[in-house]
Amino acid sequence: MEEELNYANVTFKTIGVFTHIDSEKLSLKEIIYDEVKTEEKTQDTHPIITENEKRAQFHPLPFLGMICFILLLAIIILSVYFTSEQRRQSGILTKQNRKLAAVSAALRRRTAELHRERNQLNWTLDVILEYNNFPAAERCPQKQCTPCPNGWAMFQSNCYLFTKDEYSNKWKTWQQSQEFCVKENAKLAVIDSQEEQEFINNKTKIYHDKKHGYWIGLKKDTEDMWTWSGGRNLSVTFWSTEEAGNRLSCGLINPHLNNSSNWAKTSCDMKNRWICETRVLIRPD
Repeated sequence: MEEELNYANVTFKTIGVFTHIDSEKLSLKEIIYDEVKTEEKTQDTHPIITENEKRAQFHPLPFLGMICFILLLAIIILSVYFTSEQRRQSGILTKQNRKLAAVSAALRRRTAELHRERNQLNWTLDVILEYNNFPAAERCPQKQCTPCPNGWAMFQSNCYLFTKDEYSNKWKTWQQSQEFCVKENAKLAVIDSQEEQEFINNKTKIYHDKKHGYWIGLKKDTEDMWTWSGGRNLSVTFWSTEEAGNRLSCGLINPHLNNSSNWAKTSCDMKNRWICETRVLIRPD
């Protein structure tokens, strides 16, 4: 707060006549007073600084620069922190994604295995239901099931029985052969592919004379059309000749002929060996 400076006039009155000495003393007092007053003015006088002058003397630039520096430093620190945190989170997510991918792959494999096992069980159940009396002791000896009965050969999802009787009294006609296969819960062989044809050819043997072979499921129907037993149409053929044969013709595989085309047409009453075919009890993967 500014101090106010007040001045007072002092008057000295003299009584009587001033002497020369008194005059000099008075002059000295006046001089002393004047000096004192001048010094007091000099000492007590303070310059009055207005509010605008104070504001003019304040310089905010250094203060603002410091604030900007602090903000910049804070931004840099936060940027480094968030970048580091983002990388850390990204690493964690990458590890989690790898774990999830591994678990997902394992689940897919297990699901595929379960589907395969389910299909195999359904297949086995269908085969068992084809029997009137399932021969458990024969098909599952010691409670361990096998794909094919003993003495049968497996190819893909089927089992094949190639009869090997050497004597003619054991051979059978086409119809007798079919009845035998039915008793075994099978049928005379049906050939649907080149691979199956080659497999059967590798299992047949030459016996007796050039006319004898192995009965398969081919037979002429009432309309003189060649069909498989059960009425199925032929998808592929391996005839050795285009001769039509007689009305009672049946088909057989003759190992005396060319292996790639050795189907022959002959009388259904002729006695031959035969080939039975049935589905495997346990389907391969």
